[in-house]
Amino acid sequence: MTRELKSGRKGPQKADTVVVFLHGYGADGADLLGLADPLAPHLPRTAFYAPNAPERCVNNPMGYQWFPIPWMDGSSEEQAKASAAQSFQDINAFLDKILVDEGIPADRLALVGFSQGTMMALSVAPQREPEIAGVVGFSGRLIDPEQPINAKTKPPILLIHGDEDPVVPFDSMGIAGEALQNAGFTVYGHVMKGTGHGISPDGLSVALAFLKERFSARS
Repeated sequence: MTRELKSGRKGPQKADTVVVFLHGYGADGADLLGLADPLAPHLPRTAFYAPNAPERCVNNPMGYQWFPIPWMDGSSEEQAKASAAQSFQDINAFLDKILVDEGIPADRLALVGFSQGTMMALSVAPQREPEIAGVVGFSGRLIDPEQPINAKTKPPILLIHGDEDPVVPFDSMGIAGEALQNAGFTVYGHVMKGTGHGISPDGLSVALAFLKERFSARS
């Protein structure tokens, strides 16, 4: 049984492309939906969604989590895995509904994740059929880099990471990129110089260029 994800929406009433933001641990959808404001003038036919994760965050009850993090909140590995698996289902149901509500095909939808949201995006997107337009992953990593990536589809992926990130180590980007490339994905990367656990203007610009290219390629 899936849990309904609550989300804000920005963009034109009739859109022909959709970007879904997946927020990080302890945050909420509004934390990323603000990115729609600088992006919208360059993607005028795009609707932007940013759902809240389905669980209140143990370490920040004002925010949400896609799954607990054992070394941060005292949960067990089993709890984390079960929670993540349930969140995969929740996100897929949310995306399925958006495609119907907006009346667009899968290849007109892209995922943009931050931190734990990137972990979810990199797990969900390869399991969706038909293939979505692409994935942008800020400051994240693969949930389990040691596990083989079994993909039903292989959308292009852009990984962006700050080289001074104190939360998710910078080398997580290279580890994820190598694993994804070895699995047959087309992967691009961008380093946000001097940036910690956040999104810099140059990182957002690279993400925008990627989204525009992916949407124009599928138009």
